[in-house]
Amino acid sequence: MGIYNVKNKEGKEVYYIDYYADGQRVREVIGSKTAAKNALAVRQADILRGEFKFKKDKKIRFADFAKEYLEYSKVNKRSWQRDESSLKRLLPHFKDKLLSKIKFQDIEDYKTARLKDQTHRKRSVKPATINRELISLQGLFTIAKKKGKFDGENPLKEIKSLDEQHRRMMILDKDEIQRLVEASSGYLRFMIILALSTAMRKGEILSLRWKNIDFDEGYIYITQTKSNVPRKVPMNSIVKAALSGIKKEGEFVFQSTKTETHFRDMFRSFKSACKKAGRPDLRFHDLRHTAATLMVTGGIDLVTVSQILGHASIQMTMKYAHPTPENKRKAVDVLASVFEPKKQENIAINQPHEENRETISPLLSERKPS
Repeated sequence: MGIYNVKNKEGKEVYYIDYYADGQRVREVIGSKTAAKNALAVRQADILRGEFKFKKDKKIRFADFAKEYLEYSKVNKRSWQRDESSLKRLLPHFKDKLLSKIKFQDIEDYKTARLKDQTHRKRSVKPATINRELISLQGLFTIAKKKGKFDGENPLKEIKSLDEQHRRMMILDKDEIQRLVEASSGYLRFMIILALSTAMRKGEILSLRWKNIDFDEGYIYITQTKSNVPRKVPMNSIVKAALSGIKKEGEFVFQSTKTETHFRDMFRSFKSACKKAGRPDLRFHDLRHTAATLMVTGGIDLVTVSQILGHASIQMTMKYAHPTPENKRKAVDVLASVFEPKKQENIAINQPHEENRETISPLLSERKPS
């Protein structure tokens, strides 16, 4: 047994202890000389008491446990699709590594590599996307430890998230909506009308089936949702007219005659329409933001808007609530309505200041002096 010191790559002096237990030689890097002395004393005492046990690495491959974690996610998490998507990106980097061998630097290397990747549209991967992948990775290690497949400390503990640049929400006014609709054609025009009239997500629109549209009752039943909670959205006259004008080509409303399934995206045609309409930076999701904002500013209560949007909580819908001076004035006018006209007049008369008489009750000007 003994204490030794060496210099690491940075030239810093570190200490390690060297001892035998159960016929095996063990070397442990400790750090400082004092810490090495204390650690060696503890190991000697454990060996003498017969309590020393080798810490055996569980040889669980990342790729193998990823399958198990995804099954767990499908049963226990509403957002399991996010884990599924994240694991597809994580697997090529970690698949052959043992869970016990994945360290801090391995994850930092993954972050660096992902920042250099590009999407199928030749764009850089967003930091927000990478952060979601890291959250899935952290969850994987947490469950691995609970299941006894991993004994170490979660390597994501000290990993910092990437800074995300939050994009400003874009809301279209009525003139811009009209220009966008006029700049689009074919299926795209119907999709834009549907998004602005129902606040449905792009994926919900693309995967919409004819069987989920009830023209008699006037509802669209959305079964494939982000939260995995089905919802039904009422159809207004614009939506009914638009859907009635689409020829049924198969199971899906927006079905490709080439693939015999629904369209996967309409990125190019949508971008082209946005440029013609003078809003080149518009995203399709901004149509959902626009619909939600128009409902809220139109006086629809947040609970109703939240249900139409399919939000998991009212807090998610709160971002569309932007109080204006006009709305505040309407709010206090509602409170004034609880008083009968005569009572309003009496309240105004009893005010001590002349300016209050004029502002609180317009009926006061009609009263003749006694």
